[in-house]
Amino acid sequence: MANVTTPATTGTHANDSGHGKTTINDAVVAKVAGIAARESRGVYALGGGAARAFGAIREAVAGEDKTQGVSVEVGEKQVAVDITIVAAYPAPLQEVADGVRSAVIDAVETIVGMEVTEVNVTVNDVHLPSDDNNADKAEARVQ
Repeated sequence: MANVTTPATTGTHANDSGHGKTTINDAVVAKVAGIAARESRGVYALGGGAARAFGAIREAVAGEDKTQGVSVEVGEKQVAVDITIVAAYPAPLQEVADGVRSAVIDAVETIVGMEVTEVNVTVNDVHLPSDDNNADKAEARVQ
């Protein structure tokens, strides 16, 4: 019987070791990248304003979405990642972006085993500590 290898399909990364095939979905790659980015110093949240608002509703219903603000393009051996973050004030934005980039590359290459060709980081907003205080005051008014 011939050993037939099928190419990776859109949405997955397949690796045929000769003893079987491993398939990694794009969503898994995005989740690994999202976790690494979220754990980086100076990152308050992932995603843009609308994505965070929708994510807050989704989190209340189904739990936290680790892929919010993360987009991946997965080839057969390489990955490109786009991440949108909200930085914590007063963290230096370029240092935060560089830290996110480094953490994502390390996590994807180590955990997923694919080469990362690029990580594009968009800083969409800066979170001020006073934003949390204003949210607490708003909640106190409606209790």
